[in-house]
Amino acid sequence: MRFIRTILCAAALCAVTATASASPANPANGVEYLTLPEVQNTDSGSKVEVTEFFDYACPHCHAFEPVLAEWVKKQGASIVFKRVHITRGQGVLPQQRLYYTLESLGLVEQYHAKVFHAMHVQRQRFASDEAVFAWAEKAGIDRAKFIDAYRSFGMEAKTRRAAAMMEAYKIDHWPILAVGGRYLTSPSLASAAVKTDQTEEDQQQSGLLVLNHLVAKAKAANK
Repeated sequence: MRFIRTILCAAALCAVTATASASPANPANGVEYLTLPEVQNTDSGSKVEVTEFFDYACPHCHAFEPVLAEWVKKQGASIVFKRVHITRGQGVLPQQRLYYTLESLGLVEQYHAKVFHAMHVQRQRFASDEAVFAWAEKAGIDRAKFIDAYRSFGMEAKTRRAAAMMEAYKIDHWPILAVGGRYLTSPSLASAAVKTDQTEEDQQQSGLLVLNHLVAKAKAANK
């Protein structure tokens, strides 16, 4: 789990020695993006799979959500987009189960942004199962169906898979995007070599530039 942290710590040094052409528009491996030591299997066929690792409690994930959602919309059917809610102990489990319950009920697109709004604007913590159930019911989701999915055996499998994917992809910060099972980038990584002050919005746009580059790179590798 130290892979990304080590690279991030070295990024400043890499930026000093990187060629002048390295930038979000012309990204360099080890600076604006990382190449995984082992290619991970994806199930998206010839299409490029883009996976976001995120956390509902993360303010940067909240800020990035509408920007990323617009990018995904523009890609249409040219990519397969997935999300993985990270795991980091019992405290995040109700929020993680909330996401995977929405996913299992086919309600992510309708309610994903609303969960972020509830946590970061309305200051709901979702620190317990009952808090999650109360929000779902108030949001208009059938309470009984939601609880059944939330407590299902399949939910345990989803949370275990999330932990396994975090380990396989060496994830220790978020939001971060995996492309084609080969590459990782994020707003913070994409901006690591930029020497001027950047707003969070600037970093997000840098992240999308690198993401575009990696999707094209992965498509070429799939041919």
